[in-house]
Amino acid sequence: MKKNVKKLLAISIIVVTVFSAVAALQVLGVFDYLEFKTYDLRVNLFAASAKPSDEIIVILLDQDSLDWGRAEKGWGFPWPRSAWAEFIDYMNAAGAKAIALDLLFTEPSVYGEKDDEEFARAARDFGKVMQIVHFSTQTGSAQTWPPSLQAPLFEPSGFGDFLERFELKDEGAVASAQFPIPGILASAGALGADVGTFDPDGTVRRLSLFTLFDGKAVPGEAAAALMIGGGVAAIRYDATKKVIEWEGRDIPVDENGKSLLRFRGANFQRYIPYPMSVMLQSAEDYRNGKTPEYPPEDFKDKYVFCGYYAPGLFDIVTTPLSSVYPGMGAHITMLDNMLQGDFTQETPLALDLGLLFLAIIIVTALTVFPSKHQLQLSLGSMLLFLAAAIGGCFFAYLMGWWLQVVVLLAGIAASYLISTLYNYATEGKQKQYIKKAFSQYLSPVFIDQLIANPEQLKLGGERKEISIFFSDIQGFSTISERLQDPVVLTELLNDYLTFMTNIILDSGGTIDKYEGDAIIAFWNAPLDLPDHAARALAAAMECQARLSERQDYYEEKYGARLITRIGLNTGLAVVGNMGSEIHYNYTMLGDAVNLAARLEGLNKQFGTFLMCTQHTFDSANAALSNKVVVAQPANKNNATQKAITRSFVLPGAFYGRKLASVAVVGKKEPAVVYEPIQKDVFEMKKLALEQFDEARDLFYAGKFSEALPLFEAIIKEDKPAYFYAEQCKHYIGRAGEWKGYWQAMSK
Repeated sequence: MKKNVKKLLAISIIVVTVFSAVAALQVLGVFDYLEFKTYDLRVNLFAASAKPSDEIIVILLDQDSLDWGRAEKGWGFPWPRSAWAEFIDYMNAAGAKAIALDLLFTEPSVYGEKDDEEFARAARDFGKVMQIVHFSTQTGSAQTWPPSLQAPLFEPSGFGDFLERFELKDEGAVASAQFPIPGILASAGALGADVGTFDPDGTVRRLSLFTLFDGKAVPGEAAAALMIGGGVAAIRYDATKKVIEWEGRDIPVDENGKSLLRFRGANFQRYIPYPMSVMLQSAEDYRNGKTPEYPPEDFKDKYVFCGYYAPGLFDIVTTPLSSVYPGMGAHITMLDNMLQGDFTQETPLALDLGLLFLAIIIVTALTVFPSKHQLQLSLGSMLLFLAAAIGGCFFAYLMGWWLQVVVLLAGIAASYLISTLYNYATEGKQKQYIKKAFSQYLSPVFIDQLIANPEQLKLGGERKEISIFFSDIQGFSTISERLQDPVVLTELLNDYLTFMTNIILDSGGTIDKYEGDAIIAFWNAPLDLPDHAARALAAAMECQARLSERQDYYEEKYGARLITRIGLNTGLAVVGNMGSEIHYNYTMLGDAVNLAARLEGLNKQFGTFLMCTQHTFDSANAALSNKVVVAQPANKNNATQKAITRSFVLPGAFYGRKLASVAVVGKKEPAVVYEPIQKDVFEMKKLALEQFDEARDLFYAGKFSEALPLFEAIIKEDKPAYFYAEQCKHYIGRAGEWKGYWQAMSK
């Protein structure tokens, strides 16, 4: 009882201490940078799954358009504003809901006054052209709103002192505005505030609905486009829900009046952008009675955003999606979020701290209180909560919330660490803790056996039947030379070895070693697996299938296709710890091992990529027919063995063909080898395989002239047939050289 009381007291102290420290760090913003990056990860993962609004169309003056203007019209940069007038007239005729021009017209046109007048005429005629006014504390020529300007402004209510958060401030500097030139300014249907809103790490994740300038609530670019399209001016702030209410829309804002954007993708491609050059050609065709490439009905009732997208012309900002994101894209995202009502909101601080407190209590309690499986339980609870925190943050994002995850991870890790240190200091279980901690880093299966049978650490081994696996990548030296960059090469090799290794381990196999790109493994040691041949063969076929699925990925990312040859054999070998007294490996030795290695290379002589001995093939199918699926553990405590052997699903049967009777290099006696084949391929090639069997039997009977035409008839669909045909040609007329089996000439 006293011990439990002490533990309860310890838990209380740990919980209060960890919570107070982590909560303070959260409030002080220590975790902000890491939290920003985890949020950006969420945005990147789910941006492509959010469908863009079909009410938005993006028009880009890109490099191709500039080249077209120079070649077809003789226009340099900037383009004449009459070109923009043609575009506006076309949108007017099309019935667009609004045009948002993310362009600054702060200087008279270099093409003359009439050029400006033509632009102003088109903008006035349409009446729905949004132009931008740039606000800054560093640049700008005006510090007051033009009294005669009739552009629509917001009429805020319910904001109180919160309205000040929408002012542009920079350490006391006065905000200035840069307006379009007077003639063009007067033609604007609305002015949109162009203001950069950056988080402390310099990333744009939020925008303001409006900017307060000279006492005027100037709508942002997105809001101005909506106002032109028929939006009213009245807005109201609901401090309880922390949203701005506007025409039935609830626009969430943070403590600084900014709205958190839900991005749709890393560029404009999600909106199917239209090049300005083709737009102008369509406008010309429309005027001339021709069918335009982009017909007017494409733009009816659409919000049309237009801006630069040529190198060196558009403003670049950093967003969660890219460090070279066009600034116009943030305003398009703001408009999209308002149209679809799917802004992201930050969870309240009280909720973040409440979840933190709950997680710390549970992890601390499970770690401190004793149990038969204390380490597993406490570590499991920490990992469970870490996974729940990470999974919860992703789920919350999908639901429209930014759940603070770094503070949760910090609290869980800190409570587990301090609780574990408390156990270490008070329970005196250093030896047990270290032993169990090592099991988290070494092979769990092998560690379990070593803990149960420490005498296995002695040198020596045992002789037993095992199934042996050798693999090697075809032409990997050439791939290495072509990639050159050792970092890229290592990344490719690690990816390949990881998924191959996972398949082997999942099947109950043991990795002997890696030799460059080669993998050497075996089954039935140290764990007894009666169905080891079936597991080895199934794992080898799964490796080839998974590798085939990844070829397009490897070719796209690394410019290489990885072709792997695998050799399998089942036989007696010596397995155990071998090496010096201070350094040794659990490995295997014997003729059966050497034969498996030779079969891997022998694939080259038959044009195959997977080969096994008849003993392996027959044993694998026998294991399936006898329903030997799960091996019993060597001792009752070896639960890890049960988990591994039961996690791998074997097929109903193995398919393949008898490939050859071959004597490998270094051996005088031939071995019968098989090519395992996937069931669907086997059935598809059934006729060719039957003809191969007939031709093969004739070949080994020494009837080369009869076998040759049979092989040649299936060469196009069967690679081994080609190699057999070549052998037939060699032995026709040289029957005296025939030994009755295929003699391998190289390793």
